[in-house]
Amino acid sequence: MSAPEPLVLVVEDEPQMRKFVRASLTSHGYRILEAERASEAVALITSHNPDLVLLDLGLPDEDGLSVTRRVREWSRVPIVVLSARGLDDDKVAALDAGADDYLTKPFSVKELLARLRVALRHAQPADASADEPTMTFGALTIDPTRREVRRGGQDVRLTPTEYKLLVLLARNAGRVLTHRQILQHVWGPAYANQTHYVRVHMAELRKKIEAEPSRPKLLVTEPGVGYRLKDRSE
Repeated sequence: MSAPEPLVLVVEDEPQMRKFVRASLTSHGYRILEAERASEAVALITSHNPDLVLLDLGLPDEDGLSVTRRVREWSRVPIVVLSARGLDDDKVAALDAGADDYLTKPFSVKELLARLRVALRHAQPADASADEPTMTFGALTIDPTRREVRRGGQDVRLTPTEYKLLVLLARNAGRVLTHRQILQHVWGPAYANQTHYVRVHMAELRKKIEAEPSRPKLLVTEPGVGYRLKDRSE
């Protein structure tokens, strides 16, 4: 018997936006739960264990950021923020609070579906007993088991820090990682404010894996927020 389609909890107090998201997702096979308030959302996450949460930030009873922080205390359910707040600081705050992605209203159905696919794919548990598979992004291949990187069939020599940075982005392909998230994973918590470290190493990494480093196609800058390695489906 085939597995049921993913269950998505839509947390949105605006009826027209809920209607748009509901129609967009149900027409592509997703199952939907809906909540208008933060209190409802937390209760439904607890009782129904959805596969993904689409969360508006401006809820009537509680800000979506505080909801994200509360849920992250006990659940790793993917959270994709939907918000009219388009400032870089808002995006960084949501991602640092534990959201997996951030979509600024208005957005297209195509973009919404692509972000959901990425978030759901990252939520799939890895098989700890198996070697990590090779990751391929166009002409770039990364073999974590052998710690090898190749571009167009040619070996790419990376420093340990560059390799760690690339693998982090590859494992989160399609997701925006903030400067703080990158610094904490690659350099450690003590370096969380040293954003120039990321810029310098990203520039060197682009020279080695991008065909045109000044016009990167893989390692994309999200201005004011961080970086993203383009997912294969993008």
